[in-house]
Amino acid sequence: MKKLALAFLAAIVLFSCMQKETKTTSIGNYVPETPHLSSDIMTPEVLWSFGRLGGAQVSPNGKTVLYTVTNYNIEANKSYRDIYTIPISGGKAKNITNSAAKEFNAVWRPDGKKIGFLSSVSGSVQMWEMDPNGNKPKQVSTIEGGISGFKYSPDQSKIFYLKSVKLDDDVHDLFPDLPKTDARIETDLMYRHWDTWHDYTYNHIFVADYSKEKISEGKDILEGEKFDSPMKPFGGTEQIVWSPDGLTLAYTCKKKVGKEYAVSTNSEIYLYNTETGKTINFTSGMMGYDQNPVFSPNGKLLAWESMERDGYESDKNRLFVADLETSEKKDYSVGFDQNVQGLNWSANGKSIYFISDIQATDEIYRLDLADGSIIRLTNGVHNYQSVVPVGNELLAQKVSMSQPAELYLLDHITGKEEALTQVNKGILDQLTFGKVEKRWMETTDGKQMAVWVIYPPHFDPNKKYPTLLYNQGGPQGTVSQFWSYRWNFQMMAANDYIIVAPNRRGLPGFGQKWNEQISKDYGGQNIKDLLTAIDEMAKEPFVDETKLGAVGASYGGFSVLYLAGNHEKRFKVFIAHDGIFNFEHMYTSTEEMWFVNYDYGGAYWDKTNAAAQRSYSFSPHKFVQNWDTPILIVQGGHDFRVPSEQGMAAFNAAVLRGVPAKMLYFPEENHWVLQAQNGILWQRVFFNWLGKYLK
Repeated sequence: MKKLALAFLAAIVLFSCMQKETKTTSIGNYVPETPHLSSDIMTPEVLWSFGRLGGAQVSPNGKTVLYTVTNYNIEANKSYRDIYTIPISGGKAKNITNSAAKEFNAVWRPDGKKIGFLSSVSGSVQMWEMDPNGNKPKQVSTIEGGISGFKYSPDQSKIFYLKSVKLDDDVHDLFPDLPKTDARIETDLMYRHWDTWHDYTYNHIFVADYSKEKISEGKDILEGEKFDSPMKPFGGTEQIVWSPDGLTLAYTCKKKVGKEYAVSTNSEIYLYNTETGKTINFTSGMMGYDQNPVFSPNGKLLAWESMERDGYESDKNRLFVADLETSEKKDYSVGFDQNVQGLNWSANGKSIYFISDIQATDEIYRLDLADGSIIRLTNGVHNYQSVVPVGNELLAQKVSMSQPAELYLLDHITGKEEALTQVNKGILDQLTFGKVEKRWMETTDGKQMAVWVIYPPHFDPNKKYPTLLYNQGGPQGTVSQFWSYRWNFQMMAANDYIIVAPNRRGLPGFGQKWNEQISKDYGGQNIKDLLTAIDEMAKEPFVDETKLGAVGASYGGFSVLYLAGNHEKRFKVFIAHDGIFNFEHMYTSTEEMWFVNYDYGGAYWDKTNAAAQRSYSFSPHKFVQNWDTPILIVQGGHDFRVPSEQGMAAFNAAVLRGVPAKMLYFPEENHWVLQAQNGILWQRVFFNWLGKYLK
């Protein structure tokens, strides 16, 4: 106990000292300064200088907003995150941490007198608290091995925290006399997921008493269960919520293992009673994704996001509300041919606010429970990412193709907005961005397709510009007003390209029929849609139809690889990032089997399955004999969704065919590129390759 107390005291002193230190060259106290730009045209270095806002929360008294900003020190190749507050009435934002640690999971304590957060400053990730002005940081937890998330109960008597629990034997447990062996023994699926191998541990929820700014050792409410809550790889505390009386925890979990887990999307909402210790499956019989529960303010109703079909990850995301006394469940999105996400109750419990994609933008909507009406509150060239009611206003996070995330206040009736934060104003004021234009084009089957066109800064209609066809991933990932730190349309346009970004078949926001059409038709209508977009733009006098390129990642990478063998000489250059090259290999090497099962229609060895056999006929490797256009392949070594051999095979095939080819390989990156210097390298290689053949 004495050693623990000394370590605890040392951690407090260390954290306090870090707050008092001035700027140094270390990552710890790297203070972001607005760079003075020598040009109004964005560069990769400028793109990676933007602060990344997230985690906004309103204080219990409704007067102060808490949020985080992540910045990158390019020289150190590291990120750091600080906690900020700003009055909801407006004013100057205050950095209340500025420490050497990367603080996260920042939340208000229910009484508003403290801010809880996570930090690794003590050596492992533990829960800390500080005053709302950032003073008096104090470590609250000393959980062995650290924790990964927490939430206070509404009455402040308990918290839940998240911790990894080892429940499986690894090779050293099985063969303790071989301590230096480096091997795995597998007998079932899901031995790796997204970008990590299964480490024989599971995310579990622990409930602990909280008093006098300390927490006790918690009770594992999933003790002995080899399941994850929150779900891997991306689930967080949004999948777990306290009831207003603090007696119930609603949590999201998919209680399946191995092959059964790999082929299913059937997650459930479970209700755990903190007094009796009993758990019930509240969504039993509902077969698709059920997740992200939220209790009504009076605790009588529960809302959550729900998909209907097991095994289909892009099913319509519905808004369900249940009466907790009768267990009666109602789908309030019947007749609403859009997805819902990010549910939040109004203070009076009569309405639910949420985000939904509609015709290539993400907007704020309100469900009024009394009559079941759904009302659209916003309409613009933007993406709202979250919305939280605050009195008669709404706090919302918004991005666009021309602006990274900022916080806004909106009128809860009219949707009229006013900016609250200006995290990146100093950089944005120095830049000139290209015009973003929405066009509607007629597809080969007579439908109307929304296409974003992004023009270069200082666009001259009398010039002819090389033009890029952007191929979206997903496959069901909308080409909306997103801001990306890799596939950034303004970054592409800044290099003097016109960007054509079509919402081809298979994207949400245009009705479920449009969204679903792509499954089992990868080489079909959506490819025709892509070609329609570039062919229509090529008719413009300012587009150089002799200098067209096609770029994309994931499903967009597949699209590029498919077009490489089926483009009829349209394009002069290709770039495919983490694209599917060989469908047969993809089927038996990807990790989430439900995806390929649904989208391909089944296994390649099932010769009686006509739909599946048609899907495999679209595999890009079957058209390599037609490749004759320079191609850049980008691949991440830790990509287990589209395994790295896919990119290597495509590159090897191009070289063997004698096609000019280059491969950019990141051994430590996954399906994305997350490190600062890797991200800048990606941009440089990307534009150098395009410039070689289009300029």
